Amino acid sequence: QVQLVESGGGLVQAGGSLRLSCAASGRTFSNYGLGWFRQAPGKEREFVATITRSGDITFFADSVKGRFTISRDNAKNTVYLQMNSLRPEDTAVYICAATEFANVAIIRRLYDYWGQGTQVTVSS
Repeated sequence: QVQLVESGGGLVQAGGSLRLSCAASGRTFSNYGLGWFRQAPGKEREFVATITRSGDITFFADSVKGRFTISRDNAKNTVYLQMNSLRPEDTAVYICAATEFANVAIIRRLYDYWGQGTQVTVSS
């Protein structure tokens, strides 16, 4: 079992930045591919970013490419999502996830463990 707890969400103006953190506890953190997803009211959960176990490869949704970065610190059991140039359409609950069976994954059903999420609200 892996427990995931997100933090760092909040209210920010359009064009601003936030850094989300997701702290993991339980099993060996470096064994898991990690991802960030988001869910806006009335919409399905969508992929945002993913990073390999070693942190050497990342993938992003087209909607955030060039604005968001994902990183991980395996010594601190934490994954980060740096969000720059935020837009009102980025408003959502951001949720981190871990997969034991894939080095990296953009598909939601490949993830085994999910956090509770942190709210990000971008005002125009």
